[in-house]
Amino acid sequence: MSILLAGFLVGIAPASPPVQQPYVWKDVQMVGGGFVDGIVCHPTVKGLRYARTDMGGAYRWDDRVKRWISLLDWIPYDDLNLVGVESIAVDPHDPDRVYLACGTYTNATTPDGAILRSGDRGKTFQMTRVPFKFGGNENGRGNGERMMVDPNDGRVILLGTRHNGLWKSTDAGVTWNRVENFPMPASLASRGSAGIVGVMFDPTSGTLGKPSSTVYVSASALGEASIYRSRDGGATWTAVEGQPTKWVPTHMILASDGTLYISYGSSPGPSAMRDGAVRKLNTRTGEWADITPDKPDAAQNRNFGYAAISVQASDPKVLIASTHYHPIGEEIFRSTDAGKTWRPVFGEGRAIYDFKLAPYVARTPIHWMFDIEIDPFNPNHAMFTTGYGGYETFDLGNVEISRGPVKGGSGQLSGSGAQVGKPAPLGKPTPRETSTHWSVMSTGIEETVPLVMISPREGAPLMSAIGDYGGFVHWNLDKPALDGNFDHPHFGNTTGLAVATVKPSVIVRVGTPSGNRGGGSIGYSLDFGKTWQPAASLPRAGAVAGHVSVSTDGTTWIWSLRGGAFLTRDLGATWTACEGLPANPRVIADQNASNRFYDLDLFEGKIYVSEDGGAHFTAQSFRLTGGLPAPGGDRGDGRGGQDQLYSTPDKPGDFWLTPVEGLHHSSDGGKTFAKIPEVRDIRGFGFGKAAPHSTYPALYLMATIAGQPGIFRSDDAGQHWVRINDDPHQWGLVLQITGDSRVYGRVYVGAHGRGIRYGDPEGRR
Repeated sequence: MSILLAGFLVGIAPASPPVQQPYVWKDVQMVGGGFVDGIVCHPTVKGLRYARTDMGGAYRWDDRVKRWISLLDWIPYDDLNLVGVESIAVDPHDPDRVYLACGTYTNATTPDGAILRSGDRGKTFQMTRVPFKFGGNENGRGNGERMMVDPNDGRVILLGTRHNGLWKSTDAGVTWNRVENFPMPASLASRGSAGIVGVMFDPTSGTLGKPSSTVYVSASALGEASIYRSRDGGATWTAVEGQPTKWVPTHMILASDGTLYISYGSSPGPSAMRDGAVRKLNTRTGEWADITPDKPDAAQNRNFGYAAISVQASDPKVLIASTHYHPIGEEIFRSTDAGKTWRPVFGEGRAIYDFKLAPYVARTPIHWMFDIEIDPFNPNHAMFTTGYGGYETFDLGNVEISRGPVKGGSGQLSGSGAQVGKPAPLGKPTPRETSTHWSVMSTGIEETVPLVMISPREGAPLMSAIGDYGGFVHWNLDKPALDGNFDHPHFGNTTGLAVATVKPSVIVRVGTPSGNRGGGSIGYSLDFGKTWQPAASLPRAGAVAGHVSVSTDGTTWIWSLRGGAFLTRDLGATWTACEGLPANPRVIADQNASNRFYDLDLFEGKIYVSEDGGAHFTAQSFRLTGGLPAPGGDRGDGRGGQDQLYSTPDKPGDFWLTPVEGLHHSSDGGKTFAKIPEVRDIRGFGFGKAAPHSTYPALYLMATIAGQPGIFRSDDAGQHWVRINDDPHQWGLVLQITGDSRVYGRVYVGAHGRGIRYGDPEGRR
């Protein structure tokens, strides 16, 4: 089964599409911001490596400009499932060839996955749809690699799946067939199993042009055999004798001397591990050895596992292994004698971190450490991945100079005074010659999920609310925020963000408190976001998340929560319930009058209006051209601009309504809404600075117009549109879009797992 896709995916050609205007696109710099769950280094080309993310696509490192280059920005909305990357494989003898196994979830409602293959290092791809699903954002996504090209024959590729067994291609990924005789472990049938997590060819079992005959496959099987071997190219398989069954394998690597190294955990991760180990197998003698650097001990509440292991290309006895959920703090262990003894890399403050490339990560230096790799061309260069991107060092060998304790292969201390997982902060006076120095290695990777974006009239050009990481005040779009992300209080998620239109120094945000920092669920700034503080009280006990709106003059804030909305006029010292609203409101402020607020009930055809600063609301019926949409059914992805009411800046009584079905405009105070022709499938909507020849704000829209999906701008209140993105720039699921309030033509696009991109008309930069 194969479907060919040459170059970029192309949308359905409309009969009369909007005019195309060329734009130049750049990342708003946050750096990292999501789980980079795997790195694949090419074994024969220096500096060529790839990174995969759980829901933000794949990247290639550009050694010339020293940054990661996104490879999957061309994926359209209809294929948004493909932005989760389960595995990456390279051809050792053809450095231009790379393969991606793409698919985000394995649930019944998610489409099947696809194999993307490239002959130009990911500049363009061809696609083969496959009849099974991948779980790029499911448990076990840091395991791997599940896909590998035979180092002796680039036409042969093996691929392990979560629920559909082992698959093989003999034509360089164009077509795939299931390896029917692979003995699937019984435990892999359970829902949520990570399935087959590793494939490894033994290059010594073949010759160039003749496929390898010996293959190892690891499966996330608990309580039964998990490591299998074939000596006849996959025709028959047997479980490797003597293997442990107490844990599941997380990573597997075959060293050049024939030693198979495997890291284990009690779960595949990134879910919590409570136990784990590191083992090695002499593939020539069949002898297993326990080389666990530091053994978990439930009796001492030392519950953790091992995430990954890597071997130095030039010396098969040099190893590094990464922990997962270590109670004192994550640790890397290094061995120079094939695991007989180990030294901790971070212990006793011997690791110094430099966070300047992404200052916000200093709050939690190591979060979900997983994959770890030694550069095949520089043994002092090592990288590890985290939930914030990843880190790298160029002086890994300093570990051996230090006088820290050594751990034996049994996991027992052979020195004294070890303190695992305590990295030294930047600038701590640790002797340089005995320390490893780590810096953020994620420049170019932008894997955040923007939930709200605002471009105020004064202050920073952009502010954003970000899923999982709070949010940012972006004073310089091309540099990470020096002060990190929102703090005082710090949120795990910022769900609501609002700025006073006329007095933009007043900013309010709401969200969910960070689990490890606390500090409340509402914060505000009176100085354009330079400093923040929590409100003095909450409108009700346990108030979290929701949506917030602020009057144009900044004096009134309304916090919409499930079950009601509440207002304050004294910076959150006291709160009053808003009267006359439906059960689950989403109140917005009028952009032209400080005492007016609105709430929309789309399916009932009502707008609730307050003329007294939000204290009381009364229902006003409205009419839509073509009638009201029916509740339920397919409302799109449930996020972004659809099903919302927008008050037009500087235009009293002017509103826009954005149900998924189409765009509607009102100029009579919201009593009647006229439908804009040929617009459907709305995903996002926003305003920007008016064109030089116009007094009406520019409109920005993520939708389909005249059959053409894309991002569009209108300078004349929706009468005419131009498409401002192109097929190479689609970004899967776009959640948010807004224009810049001070720069005509500039637009901000927030994509799920791809951060924020900003675009300007070509020729401006």
